[in-house]
Amino acid sequence: MTTTHTFVDTDDSGPLADVDLSSFRADQGLFVVLEGSKTGARYSLDSDLVRVGRHPESDIFLDDITVSRRHAEIVREATTYRVKDVGSLNGTYLNRRRVDDADLLDGDEVRIGKYKLIFAHGTGPL
Repeated sequence: MTTTHTFVDTDDSGPLADVDLSSFRADQGLFVVLEGSKTGARYSLDSDLVRVGRHPESDIFLDDITVSRRHAEIVREATTYRVKDVGSLNGTYLNRRRVDDADLLDGDEVRIGKYKLIFAHGTGPL
């Protein structure tokens, strides 16, 4: 079963400055694309497993040859998020360090191929 992740409608004045984190529950996250062909796109991370890659059935589809078909997964466990590389060729980077599996915190930069995504985490009540 594939979950569709839609763009989150927020003001475009800055990557995170305009995101009211209190409007998201503490178990919800968001990616804002800062670099790549989808610059400005915003993806809500609204399921426990979000698959990122070049495969057309990826939850977050990043169409570039630098992205593996099945590149990374974002895993939600209660109110925390983790990024996991799933055997990509070019690697997954968190704050410019290559990682296999790492926790995500507000403002973290995730690089997948040519794409740079910034992570934001909700602070609102569950």
